[in-house]
Amino acid sequence: MQQAPAPYRCLLAGLFLALLAAPALAEASANGAALLVAPAAAAPIVAEEYWTDKGGVKLWLYRKYSGASDARRPLLFLVHGSSYSGKTMFDLQVPGRADYSFMDHFVRRGFEVWTMDHEGYGHSDRSSGNSDIASGVADLKAAMAVVTRVSGQSRAAFFGQSSGALRAARFANFHPQHVERLIVDAFVWTGKDAPTLKQRAKMLPQLRASNVRKVDVEFYRSVFTRDHPGASEPMIGDVVAQTELKYGDTVPTGTYLDMVANLPVVDPAKVLCPVLMIRAEHDGIATDDDVMGFFSRLPNADKQMVKISGLAHTAPLGVNRHRFYHVIEAFLTMPERIDIVAGSKQ
Repeated sequence: MQQAPAPYRCLLAGLFLALLAAPALAEASANGAALLVAPAAAAPIVAEEYWTDKGGVKLWLYRKYSGASDARRPLLFLVHGSSYSGKTMFDLQVPGRADYSFMDHFVRRGFEVWTMDHEGYGHSDRSSGNSDIASGVADLKAAMAVVTRVSGQSRAAFFGQSSGALRAARFANFHPQHVERLIVDAFVWTGKDAPTLKQRAKMLPQLRASNVRKVDVEFYRSVFTRDHPGASEPMIGDVVAQTELKYGDTVPTGTYLDMVANLPVVDPAKVLCPVLMIRAEHDGIATDDDVMGFFSRLPNADKQMVKISGLAHTAPLGVNRHRFYHVIEAFLTMPERIDIVAGSKQ
């Protein structure tokens, strides 16, 4: 049997006792090592905040994990989209519900999960820039310096949602050394014939004239109704608005401008890692043809394209988010490839 890389031997040994106590286990994969990870963390979930600097702009990072702070765990980095900060998108606390946190879900499955607020969002500094996709790539580069220092690992699986998918995929273009796997949801490549982008194009003069745009309760409600009312719980737009508007009533325009005027911003031929592309049944941000065109050009043979019914654009906050989580977990825990050498005896 092939021995696991040294950084993971201690984690495997530490999980041996969990094997005795837990009848059902999930197999996880990160940095090329197969791990056995308990499906539910016995220890409390720990949340920590960090800061990094990008040319004088302070950026906020958020880490969640369970167990020892210095333990080696597979890393998952979540990249938010155009209208939410990281904690709102991925660690939402909903009254009367206990399962809306993307971060907590994967921490309980043995991952160390990170996110951040991009420039102009949430806790991070607001500058004179418009926080476009290229700026987001620079944010992720600065963030990975902190992740590497804290975790001792320089590679992670990246998940990006909507314009966050563009940030994450472009980061994979320019910094492949940090991206073990890539998962994109609500991704758009060229934007051709996308209904949502046709509507946003009407805002083009405004997007070019200002580096910020207004957001309010009605805007956040509309995010969950524009593609398919009923794909999310009716109250979720109000919960998101209450959570997000405490940071202010504007968000940057850069990602909107990129999506209506500057696509494509990602080269599929330069995304070298395994890729999972997820598309909700109801999502006007791109057409099936546009997404499949990108998928067909990805060079790594380990690639998957999954369309999930019962979901709309903001799938992580949808009624059927558990189906969404299931697809991601299956991709992240895929067993390692086995190659049989020609002429070898089995």
